[in-house]
Amino acid sequence: MTEKMSATDPAPAPSVMQWGDALSTASDLADAVADCAAQLALLVPAESLPFDLLFAFCAPDYPGIEHLPALLAEAVPHVHLLGCGGRGLIATGREIEFSPALALVGARLPGVTIRPFHLTAGALSDAGPSPSEWERLLGVPRQGPHGPEQHHFVVLADPFTFPAEDLIAGLDFAYAGARVAGGLASGADAPGGSMLFLDGTTLREGAVGVALEGALEMETVVAQGVRPVGPSFMVTRAEAHLLQELDGEPSLAVLGRMFGELDEEEQELARHALFLGVAQNAGIDAPEHGEYLIRNMLGVTQDESALVVGERLRAGQLVRFHVRDAESSSGDLVQMLGAYRSRREEGPAAAGALLFSCLGRGLGLYGESGHDSRVFGSVVGPVPLGGFFCNGEIGPVGDATYLHGYTSVFAVFHPPLD
Repeated sequence: MTEKMSATDPAPAPSVMQWGDALSTASDLADAVADCAAQLALLVPAESLPFDLLFAFCAPDYPGIEHLPALLAEAVPHVHLLGCGGRGLIATGREIEFSPALALVGARLPGVTIRPFHLTAGALSDAGPSPSEWERLLGVPRQGPHGPEQHHFVVLADPFTFPAEDLIAGLDFAYAGARVAGGLASGADAPGGSMLFLDGTTLREGAVGVALEGALEMETVVAQGVRPVGPSFMVTRAEAHLLQELDGEPSLAVLGRMFGELDEEEQELARHALFLGVAQNAGIDAPEHGEYLIRNMLGVTQDESALVVGERLRAGQLVRFHVRDAESSSGDLVQMLGAYRSRREEGPAAAGALLFSCLGRGLGLYGESGHDSRVFGSVVGPVPLGGFFCNGEIGPVGDATYLHGYTSVFAVFHPPLD
């Protein structure tokens, strides 16, 4: 069961999952916290019940941003805090870029166990090859009292000091079937400049996150912002990042022939925004939209014998070229959110959501602010949504989790099926 409340609704029962979002552009951090606290109090009346989990995303422009956990502890009662600094902030249907802002998302999660964790690169390098080592490292049990736990992870990391791809690969390995979403903090220019918030602490390195277990479901929607051009091809020769042959022919020759068959508009896009999609579900002859992992085309080798791709490739993979522009990105988002809505037609409605969007989207891509938030609201409905613009986005494609670019990753939370 889920309730979305207004100021006139009666006090909630403790068994009801509740979410609320708030955003402030006040120029002083303490004022921004007070403003957001007032908004949340109207949407989700306290009645002496703290939020079980408070997400906080804050622009780095504020002096004293390191004191944010202490300010929130006073103004917004909560049990656990997770957040980071972001160059753009998202909440209440708005997206504020490159100016001071604070976004909060509060959740009351009855029946949910929340396990926070902080990792440094050094601790991660000490992780052994067994799942039990990951269990020890994170403090998140893989087995519950009645069998394997179903975990949902939200992860935030510093892009300068932490190998996020190693962490998400470890989560996929040790917690098979878990959903993982998150992003890399933004707004800093050098190591030590990022801000990560976990419970009452401000950290400047590593990764922070929460594992959620129990009475909730987390759906992920990954919109990579592209559309396919040309047919799919089979990789017949590749070495690491070098794509050498497609369908038994030199890859550059195949690309050149395909380029000549594109229309004028697609050719112009391919000159400046061409990507390679790598199918993630082996054995499928015709992957659907969203089943390709999108990676950058980095150039050609000096002897023009291979294309260089931002992904390790191997023979036997199915690939397809893609292009990106504002229209493609918007259409991709509508399609991916529509597929999510179709999947959830029979289940409980969404209670709340997080959005981890690339700094390359937003105003710079669409020429207007708030695009992805508005599309989410129009397709999914009036669900509390908050997040930030990232230096890299974390979300699954197929059965594995990846670090993306130019992507919007939504983590949508539902009460469990009755």
